[in-house]
Amino acid sequence: MTDDRPGPGLPSERGPLSAAVLARLRGTGPPPSAEAARRAAPYGDDLQLALYCCYELHYRGFEGVDPDLEWDPDLLRARAALEDRFLTALRADTPVHDSVEAAVKELLVEPADGTGVSHCLRDEGELWQVREYVAQRSLYHLKEADPHAWVLPRLWGRAKAGMAAVEFDEYGGGRAERVHARLFADMMADLGLDTTYGGYLDAACAELLATVNMMSLFGLHRALRGALVGHFAAVEITSSPGSHRLAEAMRRTGAGPAAEFFYDEHVEADAVHEQVVRHDVIGGLLAEEPHLADDVVFGIDATGHLEDRLADRLLTAWHAGRSTLRNTDIS
Repeated sequence: MTDDRPGPGLPSERGPLSAAVLARLRGTGPPPSAEAARRAAPYGDDLQLALYCCYELHYRGFEGVDPDLEWDPDLLRARAALEDRFLTALRADTPVHDSVEAAVKELLVEPADGTGVSHCLRDEGELWQVREYVAQRSLYHLKEADPHAWVLPRLWGRAKAGMAAVEFDEYGGGRAERVHARLFADMMADLGLDTTYGGYLDAACAELLATVNMMSLFGLHRALRGALVGHFAAVEITSSPGSHRLAEAMRRTGAGPAAEFFYDEHVEADAVHEQVVRHDVIGGLLAEEPHLADDVVFGIDATGHLEDRLADRLLTAWHAGRSTLRNTDIS
């Protein structure tokens, strides 16, 4: 059967791995082999797109793709091989702190050099760069909080209660018009961007896809629940100051009231979330399962590692006056 519910169209392939996954989704060929996955560049366009397409079957799927493929054994085996290549590289390449306390402490300290993406957009960014940034981030923010929701059944007690409280806010506190994904779509409309879910998948760079894939990887595996909590902590603890800078960037570039509101909302909400995540989610998890401390540290530091790679990609291109989007002109 096919899914008649409107969803994103399938993207264009970026190499043999993504071509094979897309062929499987169309019903025209087998998925990629484990050997092909082992040979692939772990952070490259081909593997990251292939993995993203596998994961998307667990979210909204793709237009015209059989929803039963979510649990197709051959595709799941291919996904496992892609995940292993990605996770192995991530563990090898991520510098990790000695303790949860050290990792969290560093998150709480704003970098002195002020050279990140939000600093750049606030201080000197142009409207076209703001629009590119929002288009890239839409691959996550149009499903904001969904990857993190996978962890809720894997937690209990204080950690579950704290996580659920933060997720409730992300989903608008019971008000559909305040769901953060909806607010992001409103911002995109202000900026004249396509608000279609997954609309910029073809345009997104590999570094952005990797950040979203990491969330899905951590969220979909119970064994990685500690890493998911660490990732979530990294996002929530650093969000408020970063969102403040982005709100200023939206005002300075004239991005529009919905753009300003989205980041202003995150300044206020995430300042509260930071406390809940530190004391209840991390604290509650480690009180129940202290053996997960190393996984929490890995989740925090892997998030920083991939965000640094993305920032380098964006800033290098922008400083040279180049677009970061693939085969897409939104100027």
